[in-house]
Amino acid sequence: MPPARDLLHWYDRHRRILPWRAPAGETADPYHVWLSEIMLQQTTVAAVIPYFRRFLSLFPTVDDLAAAPEARVMEAWAGLGYYARARNLHACAHAVAALGGFPHDIAALRALPGIGGYTAPAIAAIAFGVPAVPVDGNVERVTARLFAIETPLPAARRMLTAAAARLGDDADARARPSDFAQALFDLGATICTPRRPACALCPWRGACLAQARGLAGELPHRPAKAVRPERHGRAFHLADRDGAVLLQRRPPHGLLGGMTELPGTPWRETPWTDAEADRFAPLPAAWRPLGEVRHVFTHFALTLEVCAARCPEIPTAVLEGRFLRPAGALDGEALPTLMRKALALAAGDD
Repeated sequence: MPPARDLLHWYDRHRRILPWRAPAGETADPYHVWLSEIMLQQTTVAAVIPYFRRFLSLFPTVDDLAAAPEARVMEAWAGLGYYARARNLHACAHAVAALGGFPHDIAALRALPGIGGYTAPAIAAIAFGVPAVPVDGNVERVTARLFAIETPLPAARRMLTAAAARLGDDADARARPSDFAQALFDLGATICTPRRPACALCPWRGACLAQARGLAGELPHRPAKAVRPERHGRAFHLADRDGAVLLQRRPPHGLLGGMTELPGTPWRETPWTDAEADRFAPLPAAWRPLGEVRHVFTHFALTLEVCAARCPEIPTAVLEGRFLRPAGALDGEALPTLMRKALALAAGDD
């Protein structure tokens, strides 16, 4: 079993400086820990940092976040993706504010909206010093290599979680659970990387079975990626005489729930003909094709055709359930990346 003290000694010298991390020797703010962990789900550190800083400027405390309108939270989240996280974030803020603060134990944390089997021990360990080893992708990789676990994911997950827990049983790990959890994250992110791990720099290289067997770059084994299905849609960019753009909100639940979008067709497996798509246009018009934008979601890839038209004055009937926004004021809208791509295409046509 690799000694925790070796990893902690390495961490004390090489820890990453991150905006949500407390300085060495200080206690982490649970609000910062929770916010960062939710944002980091399926998202890189580099992408999260500016969003994290913006959230703190808009919502300095969990009570401020709870008091904010959901639409404001969604606007601040726009572009970060996986928008159910933002809705759960807001719901969780309400629950925490009602409790008077974050609970300290794993079970109570896991009962909160949007906090699952990884996030609860991560918050407990980092913010409250609970002896627990949260297992994210970095920790899975480190553990698979240390113990040369060749069972492919996801079947290996239970085995990897048990092995990671044994790492945390070390007395030095239990004495510094916050630092130990973050040291594992940093080891996986900077040394024990998915490709070409820097084994020569690893504080645990002498105890790593995969390194000894020449398997470090191969583990953990993963199943072959399934072919991502293709879907097609059409969006309609309708502007009035002043250039204000017609927008609408998606239903509150489901993919991109509650976000702002251009009116358009549903998304389906086959491309739309003009006659089919025009039935979903906000009004009959000479729609000009502007081109296509591509966006890759978790489970499918979308090709969205963008068409444009102008109407000097948009009829009241068209505005029912929709709204106009000046082209120069769109940054304040909860626009997902897909719609920002479509609007950028339309802006280039002006």
